[in-house]
Amino acid sequence: MGPAGQHGGMDQDRSAPATGQATMRAIVGRTYGSADVLHLTQLAPPQIADNDVLVKVHAAGLDRGTWHLMTGLPYLGRLALGLRAPKQPVPGLDLAGTVVAVGAAVTRFEVGDAVFGIGRGSFAQYTAAREDKLARKPANLTFEQAAVVPVSGLTALHGVCDAGRVAAGQRVLVIGASGGVGTYAVQLAKAFGADVTGVCSTAKVDLVRSLGADHVLDYTKDDFADGAQRYDLVLDIGGRSRLARLRRALVSQGTLVIVGGEGGGRLTGGFGRQLRALALSPFVSQRLTMLLPKEHYADLERLSDLIEAGTLAPRIDRTYPLAEAPDAMRHLVAGQARGKISITIDA
Repeated sequence: MGPAGQHGGMDQDRSAPATGQATMRAIVGRTYGSADVLHLTQLAPPQIADNDVLVKVHAAGLDRGTWHLMTGLPYLGRLALGLRAPKQPVPGLDLAGTVVAVGAAVTRFEVGDAVFGIGRGSFAQYTAAREDKLARKPANLTFEQAAVVPVSGLTALHGVCDAGRVAAGQRVLVIGASGGVGTYAVQLAKAFGADVTGVCSTAKVDLVRSLGADHVLDYTKDDFADGAQRYDLVLDIGGRSRLARLRRALVSQGTLVIVGGEGGGRLTGGFGRQLRALALSPFVSQRLTMLLPKEHYADLERLSDLIEAGTLAPRIDRTYPLAEAPDAMRHLVAGQARGKISITIDA
């Protein structure tokens, strides 16, 4: 079937994109490039398909994935994103907001539900999202807090629990512990009973300690691979260390999880290092692995349960209004963020 509003005889209260306005405010980037390509404009609200939910966005989160979508780097990613220009000109993945319409096949949500999850272009007043990429907003979080959980929280959950197979009593090293994914990874590893060491810059040592890390290494002074300690699980989040150096930090049967595609050349980025790790893994005693994108409401609900139990909490560095989203991106790229960045969408 076609987009919502074109299903003959369908209940219009459930399917029509009932925004009550002909246009919406949105950040748009129609070419690849730096934050300078982003600008605020007016667009028609999105239509929704049968399995979609239309969300009035109250807040959006900013993550490194959105930077990759904006720049089109590494070039390999453009096979999916658009070869010459972004297929999705409105950036943003993370969102928290209120359901204003649902597609014909949607069964888990009704108009008025407060939700969080992953949508298609969340730097806008309204966005469409697949039903299976949304969950109900944790009751103890504001929209601004909930909006910074989905992408980074899911990445940390899969890195620590699924790929990393963390267990109580293990020694876990989190490289990049002060960033968006790292702040969740430290908390999750602690929640599952691990002894956690976080690696960060001098200015962020206090933040990582506040997350519950048992030990903090300042990478400007300390070398995690000096042999003083070896770890059962190493999560390299946005790092650029060579595989040989990362392996020196592991016990003989340890696990390395490479998270994200940072560093490397413009063609494959950090994914080249991940592929080399996968190729080497069968020939060494250590398990070397990477993450593949997995976005499903069941995992969002896992995060929500931990948040509502008080085990996991988002750490927001700064909140920017929608019109200042380019500045938020510049702050992220500069490496200054302590935790997550939230974008508020003022209707």
